[in-house]
This record gives sequence, C-alpha cells and structure tokens, in this order.
Amino acid sequence: MNGETGKMKVTSSYGVEIKKQNICIRKTLDVYRAAVAYLVPVYDSVYPELAGIPDKNRCFNKAEHMVHTTKANTARFDFDSLFPKMPSYLRRSAIRSALGSVFSFHSRLALWKEEAGDPSRQDNAGVNAGKPVLTAEQHAMPVFYRDVMYREIDPIGEKGEDAAFLKLYDGHDWVWNKVRLSHTDMEYLRRNWSGKEAAAPVLEKKYKKYFLRFSFTEEVKLSDTDVQDRRICAVDLGLNTDAVCSVMAADGTVLARRFINFACEKDHLYHVLGRIRKAQREHGSRQCRSFWAYAVRLNKEAADRTGAAIAAFAKETGADVIVFEHLDINGKIRGSKKQKLALWKKQGIQKICEHQAHRMGIRISRICPRNTSAFAYDGSGKVERDQKNRSLCRFANGKQYNCDLSASYNIGARYFIREITKPLPETARSLLEAKVPSIKRRTSCVYADLVKLVKILGEEQAA
Repeated sequence: MNGETGKMKVTSSYGVEIKKQNICIRKTLDVYRAAVAYLVPVYDSVYPELAGIPDKNRCFNKAEHMVHTTKANTARFDFDSLFPKMPSYLRRSAIRSALGSVFSFHSRLALWKEEAGDPSRQDNAGVNAGKPVLTAEQHAMPVFYRDVMYREIDPIGEKGEDAAFLKLYDGHDWVWNKVRLSHTDMEYLRRNWSGKEAAAPVLEKKYKKYFLRFSFTEEVKLSDTDVQDRRICAVDLGLNTDAVCSVMAADGTVLARRFINFACEKDHLYHVLGRIRKAQREHGSRQCRSFWAYAVRLNKEAADRTGAAIAAFAKETGADVIVFEHLDINGKIRGSKKQKLALWKKQGIQKICEHQAHRMGIRISRICPRNTSAFAYDGSGKVERDQKNRSLCRFANGKQYNCDLSASYNIGARYFIREITKPLPETARSLLEAKVPSIKRRTSCVYADLVKLVKILGEEQAA
C-alpha cells in the first residue's frame, strides 16, 4: 500500500472446479511433486553456494543450471533424465518451490540456534525442543502458465465456453487435454471479472476435487476523508447476534443501525453438532470425521456471509471506515459456551469483510475490546446482563437496552476519541483530558464521553 496516495493493490482469487476428473491430472501432480521432492535435498546440499548469491534472479539461474543441461551448460545433477520432456515453465515452478522450502528451513534453523541458549526456551532437561526439520515430500501444487501450460478456448466473455486446455502428463509424454470447467464458476468469472486479466491459474485439490484457482489484482484508492467529515461503521461481533453495525458521524450522531444474524445457518450448524454428539456416544469419535468436516464447512460459510453482509451495509451507508474490536482469545476455553466460542469465526469474518471493504475503497480499523459491552453507552456505569435473554442488559439507571447495540456505540466512540486526540499536541491533549477525565483511560471510554468531548471542542472553537 502507498501511504501518500492511499492506493493499494488488492488480490482476489476464485477456484473453478474441473468437472472432467481426468487421470492425467493426478499423474501430472505426482510428477510435479516428485520433481520438488528430488530438488529439495539437492539444493539443501549446495545451500552455502546458493546463499552466497545476493541477487535473487542470479541465484535462481544458478539453481536452474545445476539441474538442467543446455548447449552452453552441463548440469551438475541428473534431473533431466529422471524427468524427461518436462515443460520448462513447470520445471522452473518446481525449482522455485524447492528453493523456497530450503531457504525457509535454513532461516528457521538459524533462528532456532540463536534461541537454543535461552534458558526460558528449554524444558526441564535443558533441551530446546522444536528443531526445524526439512521435509522433501512437499504438498506443492503446479502453476499452469498461459500459452505454454494453459490455453483458454475463448477468453472470459459473454459467450465463453466452459472448458480449457491443460498440458498434462499422460504417463509417456506431455500432451494437451481439454477439461470441462464448472458452468456456475465460469458464469461468476464472466459476471464479476470480465475484461480483467487473470494471473496464471494454480492447480488446487480440495474435498477430493480439483480446481483451477485464478487470481486477479486491482489497484484501489482508499478513503482519505478528514476526521470531522468521516463516517464509520462500528461493528460488534457476538455469539447471540452475528454482528451489530452502527453507522456514526464524528460528532456522535448515529445515522444507521443494522442487526445481522443468519439464524437459519446457526440452526443448521447446531443440528449437525447434535448429530455429532449422538454419534460420538454410540460409535466413538473416529466415526464422526465426515460430520465434523460438514460442520466446519457450514461454519465457514456462515462467517463468509456475515463478513460480506457487513461490507455491503458499510458501502450502502457510505461509510469510510469499518471499525472492529481487536479480538484475540488465548488459552483454553472453559465454561458452558466453550463450543460456541471455539467455533466462533471472529477472525474469519473480519478477514472476509476486510478484503471486500478494501475492494470498495473502505478502510479497516480496530480498537481495544475491553469493557465495550461491560459499560453502558450513556455513561451510567456497568451493565447487568439479562439471564434469560443474553442480548439484553439493564443499565444502572434502570434502562433496558440491547447489549450488543450499546457495545457498537462504544466501539465507534473509542475510534473517534482516538482519532481526535492522537494528532493533538501534548499540551492541548492534557487540557482536554482535564476537562473530560474519562478519555484518559481508553479502555473505559463510552459513547457519552465522545459527546462531551465534541461539545467541549465546539465551545473552544466558538470562543
């Protein structure tokens, strides 16, 4: 990202299912992984020689000359006879993958050796565990470079055919094979990415199916509105309601609110979890792997839909920034809701929302989550949760309110308090903190503190 212009490059990818599960795909993948497995120990044996070349391009050329014979070069290792007629671009992809594994291993090994003498890193026997291991068998996936490994029958357009040509290994030679692609996936590409150039597709295997993953890079300009004119979407993620969003202006005016909750998806997930519990009681844990895989997919889909809904609401209301809590749950989860907390895709929701928001030119910001739900937004103090309905709470003054909505107000207020006070000189900030003492401690700031701060700033400007 370029901080001066506010521009950044956003990369999006989409996997297109290969409908014709040609046996050549499996053979090609086996040959490619065997090539990577052969190259990893080769480059590990000559690592000091390669590490001494500072330029990356020269290092790669040196590595290729070690294994590939040409008219002007004789290879040091017998790679060409083991993998005859391998396409040059596929060979170079395997070389890059092997070099990446070897250099990464030696970097981790050097870091481990530095920490080996630290007593805090050793166990009771004085042994530093966790020594990195170089594995030759890599789960690498080949890249199908355009024109030499991948050809489109018709470029992505309104009348594009749902098929492509891939250069695959049939057991004897490398030949072009026509593969059918999923019509639904291709329609998505035509509808959303028509006219935009895609990078070389990467083969991907998921759920026992093969995909071609296309990636697209866009340059977007993020919003650079001044704080006084900025509009934010404060989001409180929860277990009872997936997300509560409040669109807020810098003076504390709440412009829009929305409760995002996919109850049907939750019921479906909890039904599957109930079946898992029943199956575990009757048959044991080993018989529930397919159930758990299905539950994980349902949970991920719900998180993706929640993140997309937040970004869509922010765009609909003209928000410049989406504000989340910096949620990080460490340690073992205990309590009656430990399963719900373990399945809570808080980071997945934020990741999906961040990606889509950046494509729309919307920035992402995070604040400290401490006490956002514990304190009432009106400044009346701590709240008391309703034991029958955990979404509701009672303020100290007797007022009953939605707890997640109150938390979203506090999240937005903390963001604006930080953005308003941070650029001020130390003297001006101290004078403001003297007039509004509650803004000194950011973890106890609430919506009422923002209202007081804005009022005092307005009085000072008027004077």
